[in-house]
Amino acid sequence: MDDNAAVKSSSMLDEVLNGLRQSQKELPSKFFYDERGSRLFDQITRLDEYYPTRTEKAILTTNIEAISCCIEAHAMLIELGSGSSRKTRLLLDQLSSLVAYLPVDISEKYLLKSVNDLRRNYPGLSIMPVFADYTSSFQLPDLDEDYNKQVIFFPGSTIGNFTPRRARSFLENIASLTDPDADMLIGVDLKKDKEVLEAAYNDEEGITAQFNKNMLVRINRELNANFNVDLFEHRAFFNEEQSRIEMHLVSTVDQQVGVAGHQFQFKEGESIHTENSYKYTPAKFAQLISDWFAVEEIWTDEKDYFSLQYLTKK
Repeated sequence: MDDNAAVKSSSMLDEVLNGLRQSQKELPSKFFYDERGSRLFDQITRLDEYYPTRTEKAILTTNIEAISCCIEAHAMLIELGSGSSRKTRLLLDQLSSLVAYLPVDISEKYLLKSVNDLRRNYPGLSIMPVFADYTSSFQLPDLDEDYNKQVIFFPGSTIGNFTPRRARSFLENIASLTDPDADMLIGVDLKKDKEVLEAAYNDEEGITAQFNKNMLVRINRELNANFNVDLFEHRAFFNEEQSRIEMHLVSTVDQQVGVAGHQFQFKEGESIHTENSYKYTPAKFAQLISDWFAVEEIWTDEKDYFSLQYLTKK
């Protein structure tokens, strides 16, 4: 193991142990995204029940000219959590003067595959992958080319995975590591009927359940743990009071689990909280970002399920 991998493993272990020691056990959702987790999430985005991806893509497609007009010529596009970069291609096709594209993702192997595909399709574009956890501090590479403006692309309603307090910390960090005049194009999931929301996270094919449980598979592999994945079940529900979907892994029996030599007791019915997905009204979201960004434009679908918002730095 090289020094960088050792540091990553140590950080992951600390976060996992800390989460499992809480009265409500929890694990950071960023640990979903190893190579298999990234593939499973890509499958989730294609499910009939999972409206966010297709709705966001439709909004982007329908409003691509207006969105492109907000982005200055000769811009640098920075995508956070790029994954397969499927939606990004709509922007890359439209933004002919783009100076560089910097996809940032925690899953190095998955990102490299995506970048290799993009380089074949956009041979004239400078594509510089950044392997990093964008929820923490990281550095952007220096460019040889001059650019007019940085534009952060943060699609997929991932902002909803943060608690409001963590979202503000994240926004402060992103604002500090980018230029003072950087803009942001961000996907924001909107509040809607509970039935629509819960169906999106409880698909009939069980792909979301596999995605949720894969975090335990990864912890077993990388942290010398012995979770019996078959003794946990996926559960997702809408918490009305918090305006968020919660995903949990629920122990189906009394059991003991070891992680790197540390033992944890689970009672039957006890859960590990693995993800939140907050749903915002436009007013609530504008309030959330108000210390760093202002909302310049909002594009939504006809049902107001989802929004793409263009933000400018304050």
